[in-house]
Amino acid sequence: MQNDFRPLAERMRPTKPEEVYGQEHLLGEGAPLNKAIHSGNIPSMILWGPPGVGKTSIARLIANSQNRQFHTLSAINSGVKDVRNAIEMSKKNRMFNPKPPLLFIDEIHRFSKSQQDSLLGAVEDGTLVLIGATTENPSFEVITPLLSRSQVYVLNPLDKAALDKLFERAISEDKILSKQNITIKEKEALYRFSGGDARKLLNILEMMIQTTTSDKIIIDNESVEQTLQENIAIYDKTGEQHYDIISAFIKSVRGSAPDAAIYWLARMLDGGEKPEFIARRLIILAAEDIGLATPNALQIANACFDSVHKIGMPEARIILAECTIYLAVSAKSNSAYMAINQALYFVKKNDPASVPLHLRNAPTKLMKDLGYGKDYLYAHDYPRNFVKQSYFPESVKNMRFYEPGNNTTEEKIAERLKSLWK
Repeated sequence: MQNDFRPLAERMRPTKPEEVYGQEHLLGEGAPLNKAIHSGNIPSMILWGPPGVGKTSIARLIANSQNRQFHTLSAINSGVKDVRNAIEMSKKNRMFNPKPPLLFIDEIHRFSKSQQDSLLGAVEDGTLVLIGATTENPSFEVITPLLSRSQVYVLNPLDKAALDKLFERAISEDKILSKQNITIKEKEALYRFSGGDARKLLNILEMMIQTTTSDKIIIDNESVEQTLQENIAIYDKTGEQHYDIISAFIKSVRGSAPDAAIYWLARMLDGGEKPEFIARRLIILAAEDIGLATPNALQIANACFDSVHKIGMPEARIILAECTIYLAVSAKSNSAYMAINQALYFVKKNDPASVPLHLRNAPTKLMKDLGYGKDYLYAHDYPRNFVKQSYFPESVKNMRFYEPGNNTTEEKIAERLKSLWK
């Protein structure tokens, strides 16, 4: 009965691939990780996805399916020495088992460049197989040589169907929950606060069981919200409001409210949010919400990310604050965001049209003979570096996706376009 005291999330950890819900594209029949597990041919890999979607569970499933040594490290409290120790143990183990050991590194994005460099030789010569888990884009956080030697598998947030399966399995199969008198009336709030995170879902469910004094446990939106409100201190420590706070931050910048934006920035930094995550959100915001109204906003946001990446905390807070205030007080436009969305919608709804001959490249004589590039008018040969000609396929003629926003910069753009195209 000792295991009964383990947290629900640990008791419900998957023991077979079909219990890792929402990742069928990786673990379903014929999917790449399923094939690897059954064949025993495990490549070095990076598992990239949001928290609570099965990265650690997949690593453990792989380990349990293999007759080989398994080492685990957490990037939060491990250093180069720990990596080297794991490599040495792997080398010694190869004397007794020809299969290379598995090294699982949780939150590998927190490893510095030197720590990641220390893994390179062992991964390259097959001393060990690396399984890294990260919530951050590995293109930014994992060094290129290590990334090029690893398969990257992307895990999805859990959708409603996956959360349903997990919820039903928990209340029917868990040795504690299955004995409880649970009545389910609503699950919308439970799933909303879970945010596609299996661990959050199970933590909230367990919290409700532990804090209910009645023999009958009612699961509905009101009871979920009440339980979380009463346990807000515990809830915040585990980062449950992560998505709500970043949403408030973005909406404050979008709404030209610099003081509110700085408040939410402080909340994130005080809560331990990674500064690179905030900087990436500022880059997206600069393109989506500020756009052509303040064209250099994107450059500022990019410089912010580069600087934060180089400097780190605590000084990175100043760089983030400067960029946040700049974006918040900048003129706003979502015209580029709207233009690409409308163009993508149009493209998906219509058959693809051929590129007109005059717009095609003609690097060979055959292509020239077929009319490629014929009648193309080179804009720089004309006054104002402009000549009126069609750049659309015949079937898409006169479509308009870009509508200049109502701001000083784009009003000038609108005037120029109108004078050119009449």
